[in-house]
Amino acid sequence: MNLSYTSFNALISYLIFFTYWLAIVATTLRIVFRRRPTTYVVAWMLVIYILPILGIILYFILGEAHLGQKRVRRAQKMRPIINKFIHQLGSFADIFTTHVSPVSQPLFKLCKHETGLDGINGNHIELISETSVIFDRLIDDINQAKSNIELVFYIWQKGGRADDVEEALIKAIERGVTCRLMLDSAGSRHFLKTDDSKRMREAGIIIVEALQVNLLRFMFRRLDLRQHRKVAIIDNYISYTGSMNIVDPRYFKQDKHVGEWVDVMVRMCGPITILMGTIYASDWEMETGKHLALPQITDFAEQPEERKHIMQLIASGPGYMENMIHPMLLTAIYSAQEQIIFTTPYLVPSDDILHAVCTAAQRGVEVIIIVPEKNDSVMVKWASRAFFSELLESGVKLYQFKHNLLHTKSVLIDNQLSLVGTVNLDMRSLWLNFEITTVIDDAEFAASLASLLHGYLANSKEVHITTWKKRPFWQPVIERLFYFFAPLL
Repeated sequence: MNLSYTSFNALISYLIFFTYWLAIVATTLRIVFRRRPTTYVVAWMLVIYILPILGIILYFILGEAHLGQKRVRRAQKMRPIINKFIHQLGSFADIFTTHVSPVSQPLFKLCKHETGLDGINGNHIELISETSVIFDRLIDDINQAKSNIELVFYIWQKGGRADDVEEALIKAIERGVTCRLMLDSAGSRHFLKTDDSKRMREAGIIIVEALQVNLLRFMFRRLDLRQHRKVAIIDNYISYTGSMNIVDPRYFKQDKHVGEWVDVMVRMCGPITILMGTIYASDWEMETGKHLALPQITDFAEQPEERKHIMQLIASGPGYMENMIHPMLLTAIYSAQEQIIFTTPYLVPSDDILHAVCTAAQRGVEVIIIVPEKNDSVMVKWASRAFFSELLESGVKLYQFKHNLLHTKSVLIDNQLSLVGTVNLDMRSLWLNFEITTVIDDAEFAASLASLLHGYLANSKEVHITTWKKRPFWQPVIERLFYFFAPLL
């Protein structure tokens, strides 16, 4: 009897051991065949082997961009509609151009390959860097709206100027304007529970909670997959995007002791808004399952100007040009001949981006990266510092913005090509979230961006390699510890 009992226990133990290692092997093969960056693969494999069972569970919750079957089906349904719409846009030949600057040409060719569209000209764009002015312009445009307003933001927090936007939207509803608002469930979780949110819904504003956070959903969709776009569209003609959420920085995250957030937005009038509206319609149907009529190019009252603010929009996210942001950045970096200036609040680049940036510096391009001195994320703060030594040794100039949290996400190349949008230089923006970036081939706009960036530099302190190497011995230890999690941040 004892022998049988012992044999049974041994059999169960062998089965558990075999099942566990089968799960390890299957998960390892799944990770390898996903063709992610090497550091990403190695990090997850270490997590799986160091944290038995828990590591496998964490991978399936956080390691893959599960969009959810409903959204996948909706995205697939939308794809032929979007493709047909883009094909129809091709008949309006006067808004497209292939005459772009040499530094911009490789990136616009990549955009053409991915979207089917050449550069879009005839746009009037404005870089707005003062928060009060951003709110003034947005509220004024909302007050002038006649037909429709579409908004999508990661964070909406009541208080200050955000309340003014709320009032403007309610007044727009009273004038008969249709208002749709999509807010990320995680980023705007507090606002979605407020009386203000209820008041807006009761007024007639259609509010959608995007990518709802619910523990019951984690088996079907990755919970930290976020709607990170910041977009406003007014009357299918005026649009905004950039780094700013609908928050008043005087009241936002003041308990983090990082100062006020510093942001920019790009205000655009012209044909580029048609493409922005297409992206919004795609997001809306993917999230709600309801069809939103695509904007009409014939709505524009003026003819596009030749070579005026040539632009493209690059949107990325599961089900929508996945991973497009990453090759876009690589193409732009390798195109640079004279200078690259980056601003990013979160610096946790992929190996490919890191190599491209270091190589650019080594081939004589002046590479400048501006990051905030203080950060609202402790993990990102230390993980980003793990890259400083390699960047500095390659000749990259690193600056830390003082006093406030620099939240602007931009790239300026050779004082001609500008990238401004929602994308951080981290793995989350590069591979996971729904993001959007404006691509602008225009020396006039580049000059305004350069002026802003030099203002940032004047309020920053440079990180010198000699000083950096003398930092306390315990700091590199913490940096390497958090670097281990860099591909997962």
